[in-house]
Amino acid sequence: MAMEVTQILLGAQAIDSTVRKHAEENLKQFQEQNLPSFLFSLAGELANDEKPVESRKLAGLVLKNALDAKEQHRKFELVQRWLALDPSVRAQIKACLLKTLSSPAHDARSTASQVIAKLAGIELPHKQWPELVGTLLSNIHQVPVHTKQATLETLGYICEEVSPDVVDQDHVNKILTAVVQGMNSSESNNDVRLAATRALYNALGFAQANFSNDMERDFIMRVTCEATLSPEVKIRQAAFECLVAISSTYYDKLTSYISDIFNITAKAVKEDEEAVALQAIEFWSSICDEEIDIMEEYGGEFSADSEIPCFYFIKQALPALVPLLLETLLKQEEDQDQDEGAWNIAMAGGTCLGLVARTVGDDVVPLVMPFIEENITKPDWRQREAATYAFGSILEGPSPDKLLPLVNVALNFMLTALMEDPSNHVKDTTAWTLGRMFEFLHGSALDTPIVTSENCQQIITVLIQSMKDVPNVAEKACGALYFLAQGYEDMGNASSPLTPYFQDGIRSLLQVTHREDAGESRLRTAAYETLNEVVRCSTDETASLVMQLMPMIMMELHQTLEGQKLSADERERQNELQGLLCGCLQVIIQKLGSLEATKYFFAQSVQNTDQLMGLLLRVFASRSATAHEEAMLAIGALAYATGPDFGKYMPEFYKYLEVGLQNFEDYQVCAITVGVVGDICRALEDKILPYCDGIMTQLLKDLASNQLHRSVKPPIFSCFGDIALAIGEHFEKYLMYSMPMLQSAADLSAQASGADDDMTEYTNSLRNGILEAYSGIFQGFKGSPKTQLLMPYAPHVLQFLDSLYLEKDTYG
Repeated sequence: MAMEVTQILLGAQAIDSTVRKHAEENLKQFQEQNLPSFLFSLAGELANDEKPVESRKLAGLVLKNALDAKEQHRKFELVQRWLALDPSVRAQIKACLLKTLSSPAHDARSTASQVIAKLAGIELPHKQWPELVGTLLSNIHQVPVHTKQATLETLGYICEEVSPDVVDQDHVNKILTAVVQGMNSSESNNDVRLAATRALYNALGFAQANFSNDMERDFIMRVTCEATLSPEVKIRQAAFECLVAISSTYYDKLTSYISDIFNITAKAVKEDEEAVALQAIEFWSSICDEEIDIMEEYGGEFSADSEIPCFYFIKQALPALVPLLLETLLKQEEDQDQDEGAWNIAMAGGTCLGLVARTVGDDVVPLVMPFIEENITKPDWRQREAATYAFGSILEGPSPDKLLPLVNVALNFMLTALMEDPSNHVKDTTAWTLGRMFEFLHGSALDTPIVTSENCQQIITVLIQSMKDVPNVAEKACGALYFLAQGYEDMGNASSPLTPYFQDGIRSLLQVTHREDAGESRLRTAAYETLNEVVRCSTDETASLVMQLMPMIMMELHQTLEGQKLSADERERQNELQGLLCGCLQVIIQKLGSLEATKYFFAQSVQNTDQLMGLLLRVFASRSATAHEEAMLAIGALAYATGPDFGKYMPEFYKYLEVGLQNFEDYQVCAITVGVVGDICRALEDKILPYCDGIMTQLLKDLASNQLHRSVKPPIFSCFGDIALAIGEHFEKYLMYSMPMLQSAADLSAQASGADDDMTEYTNSLRNGILEAYSGIFQGFKGSPKTQLLMPYAPHVLQFLDSLYLEKDTYG
């Protein structure tokens, strides 16, 4: 039954694209014509030690892809397809895979491990393959060391793939015993020890009962801590990764180990290789995350019956932990400020210090200030940058009372450093720190402002000047201006201190967007984001300047739409630019529509509005999901700003609206389009009626589809409410379709209680959507003689409300 696939698999990896395409075509045909034989042939190839390692590895990957997919609906189809195969074929494939775990070829073993785990993920929940775990555990005692290594790797992958409730506790205990024995320092083979340590990482979610038993927990912790001292760097790194995972999963069980862990992590941070030291720092960042979450949840007031008390590990470790982290800040890399993806000890230490500040608040300040004062003026750039980074890191967490005196002194120093410091590193971090000052310590909520009429001009002059600096510094300067503007957001229409500088600020930001090197360090994006924030926070005083900005941005968008021949890279950059320009237009439209001075702008300048709508519609010709999203949002804003006048654009716009509602692939575009339908309903009210059949048909199709991402479904229900509010009793003909959909979603949301956090969040958004739908439908029918049409649905609606009331404590 197995076919010879070696040559086809080797062909599929050929350099020659003709050979490659032909081989891929053959594989596809074989799969479609005879799936059982196809899968068995792949498993046979993977298990055959006579075959080339390249064809074996690809056989395993193709087999894995035949069992699993990223998209939920596709994954479901593949699972059903596997379960429908003849059990004897499945058994033969599984036997081949288990045999491969003893292969001398590492790549073949590792691939087989992954495929076995995928199959376990399919079969164990269906109560099939019950002998799997027992078979693997018997392998652990096999003589060839590589079989033991592959088996531990497989157990780890299985724990990653299946949920704890499908493996019985007896098997869990045996898996953990095998894993922890494999990690033990008495295990002489490093490959086995590494596989065991990585397996523990995946198995921790299964170990609830074991971590509740003092003896078992002590044993697991001892072996993990010992593994952090292994001579092999990969084992040390994997052991610290386990400690990081334990810190979040079993925070409440750490009290008796925390001081030993501090000593182990401190040694690693000071002496070990970077990959290990980063995980050691990550342990403390993870503890901070846990304590921040607990304090946010309980508001810092703990009673004996709190579910998880806070043990204040960070507060206790503070005198030793802060100096350890400050030391890391001096370990910068020469070019880290140029590399967007950079991550090193200095950055990890600063990030952790920031989390420490959020965890303990004021207590961190006196421990950090001496380091800053000692290093901020040193000749070595590393010391100046580390001191600046330390200061920026502690600006969120401590109280304004504690920080404002320091910030008032530091502000002038930082502005000077941003202009004059010879080091780009220092300027980069200084601009970031200024941004943090404005983000956390500037705004209408504070009694004593750090930005005053006396220093505002100096601040803006320095930031505008720094926008001409190298891209990474200019990008941080844009960020600082962003937060400076944001601080004035809540001023309503009072005079803003930024008003005198509005024109210069906008002009400088536009110049930044035209820089040759604006593609580096996210500079162009940062400039547009800041431009948007400056416009968003502007007042009536600068309304005429916002009006002048609009044709300039329209002109730029027009230029991106002209049909020049572009390479793939240029096309991608252009699509990104279109998205940024549409985003900018959306903010301008919203601002002009909301200011007293310009709220009739769109009604009075019809030609301008027509041109704008024409431009936005042309963006849909591009193939970029981001540009589509931004254009759709801008059109939503325009509908809101123009009100009933938007009706004249509907005949042309409707086809794009329909395409957006059908876009399952880029589900964010679909979700945004659903939101825009709501904007149009509010703008047009009952004038949207001619389009409702098409819109409702598409929305109902979306709800029924298993291909559309679930996050789009709650907004669709809200949209039913928007449509019903707009067209009133005319919604009658949609009741028989929409109400059963709402009922089944309400039933689904009632069953989901007690699920994990993601599911809880989704259930809440689903319930909100259902409530908004019911509310819109009832209000739409209010005062109409057709109200009695709603009566048959009343019992179910009341039952839904009742179930929400009963769960109010859970969903707060």
